[in-house]
Amino acid sequence: MSIQEKLVNILKDNDLKIASAESCTGGMISKMITDVPGAGDVFELGVCSYSNRIKNQILGVEQSVLDEFTELSTQCAEAMARGVLEKACADIAVSTTGVAGPTGGTDENPIGTIYVAIVTSDRFGGKVVSKRMDFNSDGCNDRDRIRRRCSEYMLEAACAFVEENI
Repeated sequence: MSIQEKLVNILKDNDLKIASAESCTGGMISKMITDVPGAGDVFELGVCSYSNRIKNQILGVEQSVLDEFTELSTQCAEAMARGVLEKACADIAVSTTGVAGPTGGTDENPIGTIYVAIVTSDRFGGKVVSKRMDFNSDGCNDRDRIRRRCSEYMLEAACAFVEENI
């Protein structure tokens, strides 16, 4: 069973809805979930918010967050997840924002640095988990591999989060 099949099954078994807000993964998490037959029972909304304008205007990421912390931050990832959670009226939301490469990396945020977040609705305690991740530890700078690693990680993290917290 694939990780996305496991996630869809866990969400169905718990009568939960999920949403995603993706930047650097470009909708890959949404695609992986919706590849599973029956995902429509649990998947509410996926927003691919590559630009800061969309992060702000659609997901409600405050301009002050983008100005102070930038889109490369846990603060932005958390705000993205909260925004899509609210728009979708979902129970859980995941988000990704970072540098998939092969260009765009800096000393502070090298290629493969991705900020991720998972949030739950108030119904489930309004939990928030976010962190900075390195999906390029081998230095390959392979954009597709970085995006896939992050997407798979987020599906696994969502499964674990549901199993532990809901």
